[in-house]
Amino acid sequence: MVANTIDEVIDILGDIIESSRNDESTLGYFACLYQKVTISVKDKLHTNYFDDDARMEQLDVLFANRYLLAYADYKQGKPITKSWDMAFQASSNNSLIVLQHLLLGMNAHINLDLGIAAAEISDASSINTLHSDFNKINAVLASLVEEVQEDLSKIWPTLVKILKFANKVDDFFINFSMSIARDGAWKFANELVAQKELKSREHYMALRDDKIAALSKSITVHKIVVRLIFFIVRIGERGKPSDKIKALERVVKNRTK
Repeated sequence: MVANTIDEVIDILGDIIESSRNDESTLGYFACLYQKVTISVKDKLHTNYFDDDARMEQLDVLFANRYLLAYADYKQGKPITKSWDMAFQASSNNSLIVLQHLLLGMNAHINLDLGIAAAEISDASSINTLHSDFNKINAVLASLVEEVQEDLSKIWPTLVKILKFANKVDDFFINFSMSIARDGAWKFANELVAQKELKSREHYMALRDDKIAALSKSITVHKIVVRLIFFIVRIGERGKPSDKIKALERVVKNRTK
């Protein structure tokens, strides 16, 4: 499950999507979105979008491998970060809507993994040169996520209609603003490269993991009124996980043309 190039990342994500479709697993939702994000990043390489294409591909691969390895270890029953464990364990929760599954994956990957990956290709003296491209890769993800959210509301119209009717849209997404996630990940990356000893880095990563795992609960655990709203939205999301994966593939394919 370890990728060495951005093309290998795309291929392995395709395997996860296919496996999830065959197994009727909701784990395919995030993999589907993430594959298209990776394709978007690849398409922007060598177009003068990023400041340093070689470094960006290295970051993209390191970043993706944290998810790919977490997925493989989870499947094999090996220990993984608390943040990814929360996201993967939620795959068996039939009450969650598609958007919640996507947010759980993004929470673990952006809020924890991105900062670690950025620190792995930097040091305290060079990390500032990464800041511009760090923001750009987040911009690619944010734009695609926002557009996919809009299109999901067209496929399952109860999603936005009911949330707006109940005035819960802002409450639901306030804890996962893409800009807040980006800034938090960047601050974490800087704190991490400042730690010279391995034990100190591991301590910072463990503390961050605890914090992000706790944030996962804000995506899945709500008061009874909100749970009822999501239940109604969930009813409107007809079909098996494989049907929803196909819908996500169509949505993101259209957005990445």
